[in-house]
Amino acid sequence: MRLGDMYLFNMENPTRAHMLVSGRVQGVFFRENTRKIANELEVFGWVRNLLDGRVEVVAEGEKEKVKRLVEWAKEGPPSANVESLDLKWKKYQGDFDEFEVKY
Repeated sequence: MRLGDMYLFNMENPTRAHMLVSGRVQGVFFRENTRKIANELEVFGWVRNLLDGRVEVVAEGEKEKVKRLVEWAKEGPPSANVESLDLKWKKYQGDFDEFEVKY
C-alpha cells in the first residue's frame, strides 16, 4: 500500500488536478516553490518544466487543499508572471507518496 493510498482513508473528497501553467514560469523557482507549498498542504504529485516554456503540475489530495495549490499556482512565486493556467480536474488515483520536482 502506498502512502497516498493510506491518506485516502482520511481524506474528504480526494481529487486530482492536472495543471499547465504558462507565462514567465521557468527560471523563477516555480517548481521548488510549488513543491514547498504542496508539502505544506500535504498534497502529493509532481511538477516539471516543459520544453515549450510551460510548467506542468499533477497534484492529488483533499479537494480543498488541492484547490489552494491551484490558487497559489495562478500567481506563482513573486518573480513569476503567470499568464494562464489550464486546469483539468480528474479522478483521484493515489499514485504518489510525496510531491517531487521532476527533471
